[in-house]
Amino acid sequence: MGNRVTREDFEWVYTEQPHTQRRKEILAKYPEIKTLMGPDPHLKWIVSGMVFIQFLACYLVKDLPWKWIFFWAYAFGGCINHSLSLAIHDISHNVAFGNKQAKWNRWFAVFANLPIGVPYSASFKKYHIDHHRYLGGDSLDVDIPTDFEGWFFCTPLRKLLWLFLQPLFYSLRPLYVNPKVITRMEIFNALIQFSIDLIIHCLWGLKPVIYLIAGTILCMGIHPISGHFIAEHYMYLKGYETYSYYGPLNWLTFNVGYHMEHHDFPSIPGCRLPMVKKIAAEYYDNLPYHQSWIRVLWDFVFDDTIGPYSRVKRLCKLAKES
Repeated sequence: MGNRVTREDFEWVYTEQPHTQRRKEILAKYPEIKTLMGPDPHLKWIVSGMVFIQFLACYLVKDLPWKWIFFWAYAFGGCINHSLSLAIHDISHNVAFGNKQAKWNRWFAVFANLPIGVPYSASFKKYHIDHHRYLGGDSLDVDIPTDFEGWFFCTPLRKLLWLFLQPLFYSLRPLYVNPKVITRMEIFNALIQFSIDLIIHCLWGLKPVIYLIAGTILCMGIHPISGHFIAEHYMYLKGYETYSYYGPLNWLTFNVGYHMEHHDFPSIPGCRLPMVKKIAAEYYDNLPYHQSWIRVLWDFVFDDTIGPYSRVKRLCKLAKES
């Protein structure tokens, strides 16, 4: 441990992201994978059920003591909200209603956003496109921490604080790294979200609103499910910038753990990503993967060779908008 050196910069590479080439090779060898692309017919019903469960929970917690509000927000409601945020991730790839119904996907994402408590879906869609197109791109991929984050959050205690503040960094970082014009959909997202928050407050008081928002913040910070934020792209082994996780928490997260497969085929819904791994096994079985998101968080905090700087960065040419 004493010989380990804390990183002082990102891992700069001068190659294209690996997913584009691997996608071409896999499709050439296994063209049947194209049949996995397209909407997931069950997603809209699963998401709708989760939304209504949270509305029911709002009624059930309205008279609870504050300590139980925060307990259930962390142990139950936040898990659903985090899962909904990952459903929004899938919906941003048009897998709820298909590419031909893009507007239906956008509005359904706003609906899925309602229990999260703060407007999120429209802004996420806008920036997530860049994350796939310019993976690791300097000043383009806002999933990459800033230099300040890498420099300051470099000790176990500071990294623990950084994990706790992840929701804050994820929401504010885009405004600093790659600010974009606010879209009409973002305005609608905010108006609808705050209107629902107000209705819940008028019906059942402040506690249900705090239950929703606290759950979102707590479960996107230090929580077993939030381990996926670190597991996906933080460089635990030199030369590898994307990692998968094949454990049981995928059941709660729309298979976001199949992240290598997702970046190879972003138009395939999460429910079918295990089939990608099965069909093209030789492309994935020999790649490093995580076995535990809790272990990912533990190592991130206590291994001094891992931190916010442990990301691959590259210079990307801005693609021409069609």
